[in-house]
Amino acid sequence: MIFPRLALGGPHGAATLLGPGDDAALVASPDGRTLISIDTQVQDQDFRLQWANGYQTTGFDVGWKAAAQNLSDINAMGGKATSLVVSLTLPPGTPVNWVVDLADGLTAAIRELGATDCSVAGGDLGRGREISVSVAVLGTLAGGSAVLRSGARAGDILALAGTVGRAAAGLALLESDTPVRSLAAAQRALVETQCRPRPPLSAGPLARAAGATAMMDISDGLVRDGRRLAAASSVVLDLDPLELKRHTEGLSPASDILARDPMEWVLGGGEDHGLLATFPAGIQLPAGFTAIGSVQAPGNDINPGVTIAGRVAGATGWDHFAD
Repeated sequence: MIFPRLALGGPHGAATLLGPGDDAALVASPDGRTLISIDTQVQDQDFRLQWANGYQTTGFDVGWKAAAQNLSDINAMGGKATSLVVSLTLPPGTPVNWVVDLADGLTAAIRELGATDCSVAGGDLGRGREISVSVAVLGTLAGGSAVLRSGARAGDILALAGTVGRAAAGLALLESDTPVRSLAAAQRALVETQCRPRPPLSAGPLARAAGATAMMDISDGLVRDGRRLAAASSVVLDLDPLELKRHTEGLSPASDILARDPMEWVLGGGEDHGLLATFPAGIQLPAGFTAIGSVQAPGNDINPGVTIAGRVAGATGWDHFAD
């Protein structure tokens, strides 16, 4: 029932030489190197089966998000995903249809997000007290070099691909007392960004080809993740407030009814899984990227980190152990 749903409607990708059914999958590594990453979603930590506003998380939602967040990690290195393996822990009472929907969500995300070289190579199923979904992803650079967090240089352009703030706005709606049935289409779209994010998978390889000096996936918030890139590169990322304001414009459907400042979501909200990248000054940014600031050298009174128009940014973002 499950394996046929993981076949993506045809044979596995070229990198998956042997898929589900044996004790291990067999995958190819054409240039002798493999990108690898792993992410886990745990019930009541990363998602709720029923949210405060009445929204019920489907297996499709969890499967989609499990695929999307892992595909995004490979994208952030400038690579393309080739294979996924899935470890699924379930309480005994989990409906079979929920698990079937999860498999459908995995394959739908792979297909619709454009990860055309990727397939589900296998996985594991176990019993536990809550639902836990771990996905490991393999990827390839096709002979090229990975784009790391540590290559940004003073004078570079700071650019963004994808969105920021939308998933956080959607989360705020889910955790609010505004009934899901009363949400307008624009508000539901924000909820969908939280439940089914759409990372810009074509942007990572394009950035690498264009000469990106550093890059990372934004999963924990623009400022928090920006600080990580800044620390790895020993630079300051200075954000342009006018560009940031443009990213608040689509958040009013949530901010108006929740009386929240949308800039908080832009700066501190994660899970859109956009890309933050730096490029040498003077180049044409690749398709999908827009400039949102600049890279500067640390000064006597400013350590490596994130500033907004020269002032240290205060937003923190998501902390897996504190939030």
